Amino acid sequence: MNPNSKQVREMAVTDINTAAQPTMLSRRAVCAGLAGTLSLPWIRRAEAASLAELILYGPPAGPSITLAYAVGAGLLRDVADKASFKVWRTPDEMRAGLTSGQMQAVVMPITAAANLHTRGLGVKLANVMTDGLLYVITTDASIRQITDLKGRRITVPFPNNTPELVFDAVLAQNGMAEDVEVDRAGTPIEAIQMLLAGRIDIALVPEPAATAAMVKAATSGKTVYRAIDMQVEWGKVTGLGPSMPQAGLAFAQSFLNQHADKAAPLLAALEKATAAVIANPAEAASHAASALELPWPVIERAIPYSNLVATPAKAARPAIDALLTAIAKVNPQMIGGRMPDDTLYL
Repeated sequence: MNPNSKQVREMAVTDINTAAQPTMLSRRAVCAGLAGTLSLPWIRRAEAASLAELILYGPPAGPSITLAYAVGAGLLRDVADKASFKVWRTPDEMRAGLTSGQMQAVVMPITAAANLHTRGLGVKLANVMTDGLLYVITTDASIRQITDLKGRRITVPFPNNTPELVFDAVLAQNGMAEDVEVDRAGTPIEAIQMLLAGRIDIALVPEPAATAAMVKAATSGKTVYRAIDMQVEWGKVTGLGPSMPQAGLAFAQSFLNQHADKAAPLLAALEKATAAVIANPAEAASHAASALELPWPVIERAIPYSNLVATPAKAARPAIDALLTAIAKVNPQMIGGRMPDDTLYL
């Protein structure tokens, strides 16, 4: 159901009895009638602002664990009468959902939010939900640092999107832009399937795909290593420490036009959900396993590596600007050709 649907509320009407002569309206009745008439436009506005159903959309990655937990644990009762969560599988699917109006509240890469905003699509970034969850995984035990990738091939999902752009920036920082051959996969699952099948030996993937590859390999007597923490490498690019504001919740402008009062309680609920997910990964996994189509032990083990946060976008702006600036040097069109202005931030 579209989140813009209205909830119709029945209103009780109280009969007004005259205190004086039966054929004349009392002063109290007249005032009550006037007050009721004047209040009707307000009543219609209140009904328009009500939210019968909210569908949260997110990627097949760490922040969606938080979304699924918030829905499953009933933390969104103050936001909507009915809340649900759905996964978008590719950035193209996510962008199409936003431009069509189907998706109104979406966790997306920070770069995508900047791009859509600077292109005039009215996207507002509300928060950051992960400080980075990218890892180089490999079946080669000798790979332990970026310089070990010289002369090697690595498979990266989501062509021309955040993982590849971040990786390119890290290679450039290390003077290795011409020393590593990058192959592309459509999705993280595709990349780990090729790794497990022995078709490739190095991949860059987000959580929980990295953990899924390690767990799946172990069941068949193989080993997949978590070789390089890209958050640490990104910190060397920006000088801001091992943190990368990779994805956050964004609202379509149409959602804010009709339900602006729901933004604050939704963000508060996600902050509460984030703390609960970090404190109890097993419980969080039980809520997210079905939505992410992964076994709950994989999700539970992935949470500590997902760097989940719920940071207001404005508070995270220095780190966001550092990310967008670095990516703009490699591919400015990925953020819409220019740095976004203040209006990106809710």
